[in-house]
Parts: sequence; structure tokens; C-alpha cells
Amino acid sequence: MHNHHLPGTDLAVSDIGLGTMTFGEQTDKASAHAQLDYALSEGITLFDMAEMYPVPPRAETQGATETIVGQWLARQARDQVIIATKIAAPSRGFVWLRNGPLALDLANMREALEGSLKRLKTDYVDLYQIHWPSRPVPIFGATQYEMRDTGDEAARIEEQLHALATLVAEGKVRYIGLSNETPWGVMRFLEAAGRLGLPRVITIQNAYNLLNRSFESGLSEICHRERLGLLAYSPLAFGLLTGKYLTHADPEARLNRFPQFGPRYRKPAIDPAVEAYAHIAESFGLPLGALALGFVRSRAFTASTLLGARTLDQLKENIAHAKIVLSAEALAAVEEIHLRSPNPAP
Repeated sequence: MHNHHLPGTDLAVSDIGLGTMTFGEQTDKASAHAQLDYALSEGITLFDMAEMYPVPPRAETQGATETIVGQWLARQARDQVIIATKIAAPSRGFVWLRNGPLALDLANMREALEGSLKRLKTDYVDLYQIHWPSRPVPIFGATQYEMRDTGDEAARIEEQLHALATLVAEGKVRYIGLSNETPWGVMRFLEAAGRLGLPRVITIQNAYNLLNRSFESGLSEICHRERLGLLAYSPLAFGLLTGKYLTHADPEARLNRFPQFGPRYRKPAIDPAVEAYAHIAESFGLPLGALALGFVRSRAFTASTLLGARTLDQLKENIAHAKIVLSAEALAAVEEIHLRSPNPAP
């Protein structure tokens, strides 16, 4: 495991992080704490969550993930771990979350952050991220941008940045980031920060894996030129890139238990692509998961690869696979498959 400072900051993150969205739904408190303990023992210091978690989101469980992590965090040396969480934006229909806010203004951000801090049993978070844009954009499996007037989105971004800057000035947030954002959105945040003298976003947390490399078409250049880091979530594409769904055997596996995720991860071209990558992995004597995680970690723009697991055994396997470095030949073989089947699960 390697720790490195994000460009222009004193924030050192492990190049593998632990995502926690199963905690409180598929993973109970005892199992979650076992995962957190094991991850820390393996050198993982970046732990990512969200006020909305666990997934799938619902009123009855909202906040459970942060509560579980907070009970664990209370036993840790706070300055030895990096805690990242996210504020849910409007537009997803979660009317039970903060009474269905209409804007990411300072009042909503403060309410959301105070709730997260209380559940996490800490007085600050290291990285505070906007979970998705408040404007309509194609995310979470959607692919078509809907061209319609939604008002002055640039002004809304400035308002959001001013609110985040206030939370930073109050010492409750160290750094800020974005998630599920587009190139236009990232550049608007960066332009506003420079023009107004406000904090810059330092990370973007988007899906990135062998089945979804859309990040490379615009956002990778922004990361390079603007010195941002990708926190790559879903590097195994909801477990598809372990190969387990080729048999559809485990009823507790996420896509079997929660069919509502099907529109994103059950597209017709996915299984043939997974089979092709599995064949490549086998030819190099690798588990499919090692090929998938090794690819994500090999990208220059990846600051940290976020692993998520239902069980401790799965996490142990994922960490072991993530430590495997791919050869140039294996990476070249991956590109051949990508050219034949680009982004089947955007």
C-alpha cells in the first residue's frame, strides 16, 4: 500500500481506499467493523461514505453507514485516518432526506454536514464531496444528455462553492471534492474558485472500471492539467468484474438481491465483455478481479481505488487482487478488448 499527497495539499491518501455503502444494509455493524479493522491493518487510511448510505437508499436506513463508521472511528487515532463523506444533492427524488431540499445552499450544506459529523463522532471531515450535480446530467447508467433550460447553473455552482468555503473556514471541512460530475461542471467549479479566491476542489469521485471508461473522454485531461485526483468507485462494476454474475448463483449478491440496479449493470453487451476480460485474465494466470483492479490502479489519474465488499472474505480477496501489478502485455490485451467493446456499462 502506498500513501501519497494529493497535488497541492497536505492530504495524504492511501492508493487503495475503502468504500462503505454496504454498511447498514448488506453488512451489519460487527462485519463492517471487522472490514474497517482489516483495511486499516493493511495500510488503508482512506475511508469513504455518504450521508445517503447505505445503498439502496431509503428513509429507514439513511445515515446508518456513517453511524457504523463513527462507532469505529471513536476508537481510532483521528489524525491517522482520512474520512471522506458526501452531501446528497437535489434531483434524485429523496424527499425524506433533509425534507427534500431544493438547493445546495449554505443552510442545507450545514445541516447535512452537522448530521454527518454527529453520526461520525468527529468534529471535522477531511474531504467533503457533492455526491452528484444538482442539475440534470446523465449519470448512474443514463447516457443521453437532456438539453433543457434549468436556469443559471453557473450561479448555482458559485453558491455551492461559497457554502463549501464557509464550512472550510469554520474548520469542519479540510478539503472539498466532487462526485459523478461532468467536465463542464468540474471546470466551472475550478474557474469560480480561481476568480473568486475560494477553495479548489481537489478530487473527483466517479465510476471507473473496465466496463466504463467514459472518464477518459474529457475528465482525464482535466485531472492532468488541473492537478485533480480520481477516487475511482465501482472498480469491479458492482462485482461484475469478479465473474460471479456469469453464473448468477449467489442470491445475496447485490445485483441479484436488488434488481433495481439492472438498468445500469444488466445491459446486453456487458456479459460478452466480462467473458472476454475473463479470458484475458486467465491467459495471464490472473483472477479476473486482479485484472480489473490492476487496470484501474495503473492509470496516472487515479489517486485512490475505492474497494467495497459485502463480507470480510470478499474484502481480503479484493485487497490481495488490488496489490497485483499488471504487465505491459496484460494492459495491451485489455486495450484490444476495449476497442472491440468500449464502455458497455456507462
